[in-house]
Amino acid sequence: MGGIGKTALAVETAHRARARGWFPGGTLFVDLRGYDDDPVTADQAVLALLDALGVRDRDLPPTTDRQYDAYRALLAERRDRMLLLLDNASDPSQYLPLLPGTDHHRVVITSRDRPDALPVRLIDLESLAPDDSVALVTRALRDTDERDERPGRETEALRELSELCGNLPLALQIATGMLRRRRHRDIASLVTEIRDAGDPTTVLDQGSPGTDLYGRSLVVRPVLETSYRRLPPEQARLLRLLCVAPGAETGAEVIAALADLGLEAALCLLEELAATHLVTPVRCVDGTAPALRWRVHDLVRAYGAGVVAGDAALREEAEAARERVLGFYLRWASAAGDRLRWLPGMEEPERFGDRGQALAWLDGERAGLVAAVGWGREERFADTAVRLARCLAEYLPWRRYFDDWIAVAEAALDAAHRAGDRLDEASAWNNLGLALRNADRAGEAIDAHTRARDLYQSTGDRDREAMAWDNLGLALQEAGRAGEAIDAHTHARDLFQATEDRYSGAMAWNNLGIALQETGRAEEAIDAHTRARDLFRAAGDRHREAMTWHNLGIVLRTAGRGADAIVAYGKSLDLRREFEDWYGAGQTLYNLAVTREAADHHTEARAAYLEAADAFTLANAATEAAQARTRAAELPK
Repeated sequence: MGGIGKTALAVETAHRARARGWFPGGTLFVDLRGYDDDPVTADQAVLALLDALGVRDRDLPPTTDRQYDAYRALLAERRDRMLLLLDNASDPSQYLPLLPGTDHHRVVITSRDRPDALPVRLIDLESLAPDDSVALVTRALRDTDERDERPGRETEALRELSELCGNLPLALQIATGMLRRRRHRDIASLVTEIRDAGDPTTVLDQGSPGTDLYGRSLVVRPVLETSYRRLPPEQARLLRLLCVAPGAETGAEVIAALADLGLEAALCLLEELAATHLVTPVRCVDGTAPALRWRVHDLVRAYGAGVVAGDAALREEAEAARERVLGFYLRWASAAGDRLRWLPGMEEPERFGDRGQALAWLDGERAGLVAAVGWGREERFADTAVRLARCLAEYLPWRRYFDDWIAVAEAALDAAHRAGDRLDEASAWNNLGLALRNADRAGEAIDAHTRARDLYQSTGDRDREAMAWDNLGLALQEAGRAGEAIDAHTHARDLFQATEDRYSGAMAWNNLGIALQETGRAEEAIDAHTRARDLFRAAGDRHREAMTWHNLGIVLRTAGRGADAIVAYGKSLDLRREFEDWYGAGQTLYNLAVTREAADHHTEARAAYLEAADAFTLANAATEAAQARTRAAELPK
């Protein structure tokens, strides 16, 4: 893309190649200015090349054809190999007539466009890696003034500055020049200025130090603008819409919905945009094949969003596109959520044949889904965003993405409150409470569940009021208020029994058992967990049956029934592995190890701790994994 550093790389390469003696005949350089208003033509360029080769004035052939003949003849006669560097070409017609008629010499061409139809070797340049961006700015500042201590003193600010510049060399070069001028101010001040502006190009272009070593203006926005304005209308439209898409990377299906196109048509346009380096295909983790995901550079995204914001018709086009994306996400997130909640006897959800397929889709679209729920803060999208948030209520806790869960719940709460829908607002408070509790923010969770309970009471929804009581009890337990938690869970259980909701009642029995166990009422807790287990088994919910077997094991161990606890843990572990619930499996294995350790079975305990660490690692729970390994290492040999 423009500003990636093509010219600097080509020139540096030429200098190093000459230093190695590869081109004793010398180097020819022509700036074709392919993206200026008046690009250099091949006919103009050949005159400059002939002049550099010593053909000028009266020696210059009178016609264009003879000028090309003379140029090729000179190169063919030259025994010492030369390097021809044709810089900044926008069209093959600028450089094809300039290629030598012999393979004795070498040619390097730089361009923002991939000439895929030509048999030339292509080297794509991408933005710098974050560490390289930091190193580039650090070196540039210290080359100017070795006493400049800011890079070493403000490592985080420098890293954020590089990120705000999109790791684009042109933007980094401008930012470095600005830091040189404001040498008595810290890096953080420039970071704040760029962040507050929203569009980094605004600050960078205003603070541009002028021109580079090649006499070119150091500005970002015009570079992006020339690339955008050269696009055909359908490509320009897709690029604009990609700049308002949710998430940094977008799947092809989502892009098709965004642009209201068929998948094949969307892919063709994406490939054409990729050839201009305005979008980048994102490959699979193992690099074996391209994945159907596409990324827009941060500065291109900021530029495109600005183009949209400045035109009423384009704003409406973008809003309609966002509505289509929300509709697409709602349909498939709903189906994926239904699959995660599916029990025998329920209707089969569309598209996703098993939990693995549903989780894989949700994993791939997570960033976009979370961002799309955030659109609910705008009135036009509020209702759909609230519904989308509900679809993610099973997935986000399952994967333990607590920050995303909180963000989704807060956005849904904002949207529901603005819409004045008290039931939706109550549900959002409830989900926010669950997320806060799992993020170890029990006090805030208690407040959220209390608000949910009160709203449900005011609407007369007894089932959901019972659910809020039950979740309030969990938050109270987390805060160490077990006595109050018992009252809340008992209230929930009684309400579920009154509404004959046996399945939800099973969860209340389970949670009541945990609270009873914490207050030393072991036999009552055993009875509560046994009731919950039987109800979940009757409902065919094997995953929650696994949870109650685990909790039953804990209370059996505390009651001195270690052998029975080991049996319960074994039942739980089998089911949790079946569901690939690695965090739950880690918990069960850890408690099994504790039980083995209490019985002085150190070999078995060590093995269980290490298995627990492996399971926690699979669940991305590094702290729990480290704790399990420490316990294993502390056991007597």
